[in-house]
Amino acid sequence: MAAIQFTDRGSASRVDPVRRVLTAAVLAALDAPSMLNTQPWQWRIAGDRAELRADRRRQLPALDPDGRLMTLSCGVALHHARVALGADGAGVDVTHLPDGGEPDLLAALRYTGRIPRDGNLERLRRAISVRRADRRPFLDVPVPAAALDRMRDAAEAAGAHLRLVSPGELTAVIVAAGHAADVERADPGYRADLAAWVHPDDGSGTGVPPATTEPSGARTVPIRSFTGRDSDASVYDAPEVADRFARYAVIVTDHDTPRDWLAAGEALSAVLLTATAEGLSTSPMSDMVEIVAARETLRRAIGNVGHPAIVVRIGVPGRGDAGPRAPRRAAADAVEIVEG
Repeated sequence: MAAIQFTDRGSASRVDPVRRVLTAAVLAALDAPSMLNTQPWQWRIAGDRAELRADRRRQLPALDPDGRLMTLSCGVALHHARVALGADGAGVDVTHLPDGGEPDLLAALRYTGRIPRDGNLERLRRAISVRRADRRPFLDVPVPAAALDRMRDAAEAAGAHLRLVSPGELTAVIVAAGHAADVERADPGYRADLAAWVHPDDGSGTGVPPATTEPSGARTVPIRSFTGRDSDASVYDAPEVADRFARYAVIVTDHDTPRDWLAAGEALSAVLLTATAEGLSTSPMSDMVEIVAARETLRRAIGNVGHPAIVVRIGVPGRGDAGPRAPRRAAADAVEIVEG
């Protein structure tokens, strides 16, 4: 069998109708966010089936030695593809971890025919193209409770839970963020991971451009310093502190297995896209789950129920431009279509 490699997204028109539908969904999934924008996925389309594999070459050795966040990132891409398929009226059967002998094969989607278009999925599909991590300070405007409820429902539907951090729990979250930052800054491997993936656009279509980071301003919960230096301090009760009205939510799973990490990624995608569709901004915060001790602090803060997979910062977008979108890998690099 010959393999067709895409040179651009328009190449999807040169395959048969079923593969065209699957390919369009996979190309939409290339816009999914991932840890340090590593985009650690590889798609393969053959006949009526699309397969999602983890790309171990893009795993972060110091920040993600067990592949937890790599798998979560792939789960985000999987959910993006499912949203695009549902919005297009394409039915699929999804099998998670379909082959125990091939652990990097994370999911298989088999086309089952046309179904009625889903209005909510069409709304989320539009959100895929405009969503971005927004690290600017949020406005001093409360996040609507109804929008938070819809995010919580979206996470549940995707197979995980969204646990909103209460004001009384926020101090423990700040402690977890500070502890993670202290440990990671002292780790040469952590600094090496940042150096490898935080850089101006070099044509690879990956990595975090410095222009997409927000370097200054004290925050209620400090955000990651992408330089590897000290982040701005958290000054919870200072009048000039930013993000006073931000909400922090934790994606929580019932267990702590690769299947749960994949579900956490799907839930994260559902939350991010729902927030975007609601006119809100978000930025995932993985630093609080990268260090075991920080993850346990976070777990205790939310009642020792479930396993924290990632934290999401949610708020009303600030004024001005959110900055450029992070670059994306070329379709030819991330998608393979098998002919025959």
